[in-house]
Amino acid sequence: MDGISGYSREAFLKNLADEVETDIRRCLEAGAASVQMDCSLTRLTLKLDPSKGVLRDFVALDNEVLGRFSAADRARIGVHTCPGADQGSAHSLDVDYTELLPDLFRMKAGNFYLQMASEPEPSRALKVARDCSTEDQRIFVGVTDPLDPRVETAEEVCDRVLEAATYLPLQRLGTCDDTGFAPWADDTSTSRDLAFAKIEARVRGTRMAAEKLGL
Repeated sequence: MDGISGYSREAFLKNLADEVETDIRRCLEAGAASVQMDCSLTRLTLKLDPSKGVLRDFVALDNEVLGRFSAADRARIGVHTCPGADQGSAHSLDVDYTELLPDLFRMKAGNFYLQMASEPEPSRALKVARDCSTEDQRIFVGVTDPLDPRVETAEEVCDRVLEAATYLPLQRLGTCDDTGFAPWADDTSTSRDLAFAKIEARVRGTRMAAEKLGL
């Protein structure tokens, strides 16, 4: 591809970073408790480019944006990753999560929202998250799978939280859903009732785990 005449790649990337910074600042200034950056395609980059060149360019670009914020602001900025969830399908669940996470945790964000409920071997990913994250990074593990039509029980959610707690410090551990329930405007594969039932299970199960952990 020849690109756009008179518009260099460097100029495009600068404009892109400027616009992302503007979007995040507007959210923070409006009082958002946290702002989440959707990095759901990071895992897919490893399928398209096993050398990790695309992934590392992506991380570097995000860090260019994140580096413009104070530490206090970065504590309110998060990164979400998952293997995709559009129209009830995943694009990269077959990619080894442990290949992604070490580079992902190089992002200068304060919060990381990780798909985990649908992960075949969550313990492997949790170990990498433990070993590669820093003390100022909070980790929210997915405890419900929006692609699964079955509603998780609060007990199942509790068990997933307790497993994560064996690897991650409690003061840095939180829960989330694996991904959004309808990430694109034309995706109606998950009903409102199902989404809220899963969210309720997450809240109840997280509370049960907190009680068991003495929190």
